[in-house]
Formats: sequence, C-alpha cells, structure tokens
Amino acid sequence: MTDPISDYLTRLRNAIKAGHKVVDIPASNEKKEMTRILKEKGYILNYMFEDDVNYQGSIKIALKYHPETGIPAIKSLKRISRPGLRKYCGSNDIPRVLNGLGIAIISTSRGMITDKEARDLNVGGEVLCYVY
Repeated sequence: MTDPISDYLTRLRNAIKAGHKVVDIPASNEKKEMTRILKEKGYILNYMFEDDVNYQGSIKIALKYHPETGIPAIKSLKRISRPGLRKYCGSNDIPRVLNGLGIAIISTSRGMITDKEARDLNVGGEVLCYVY
C-alpha cells in the first residue's frame, strides 16, 4: 500500500455507504490523530485503539448517523494531498471547506489540526483531506 491515509478515508467512506455501525482500520499515529479530530468535531460517535490485536494495532470507529433518518454525519471525505502531488499551504492560504461548514485536516509543525485551529495559530502545512 502506497498511501495509508487514502486507505483510511476509503475504508470510512465504504463503511458509511454500506451502513455499517463500526469499522476496523489498521492503526498508525497519523490515523489516530485524524480519528481524534473527527471525534472532537462530531463526525464520528466514538473510537477505540486496540494495541493487543497485532503488532500494528487497530482502530475501531463507531460511525455516527442521524437517529431518525439514518443519514450519516459524514457526507464526504476527500483526499487532497497525495504522495504523487503534495498540497501545502501557507498560513495565509489555508482553505475553507464549504465556507466554514466542513473541516480541512492539516499536518503542521504543531501536529495535526483543523483549518480553523491553523488560522488561529497562524501556521501552515500539508492539507491532508476535507471532511463535510
């Protein structure tokens, strides 16, 4: 596998399309940080890190749906920076997703943060994905 973050987003996307409640994803530090951000912003219900499964570990993510209609909280996951084409932005060029309704996850020198936090801290970095 050449792009583990793209694999992470694709597993989430496929689980949402299939209507699954829980999805199991191989763990890495980047994926753990992205999962933490998705939980903080309310896009997923909960998560759990399982380090005893194998050497790498795994992440179990409980997906969030509307209780009455069953509509998922995540409408779209879009990978922006890829291994073949990196997308960096300066502190003045940080993108806004759906005019502030979505989030962009950015990898900065201060760790993985959202676009709003990057604007507040006045730091730039690599734009990993858009979530809305």
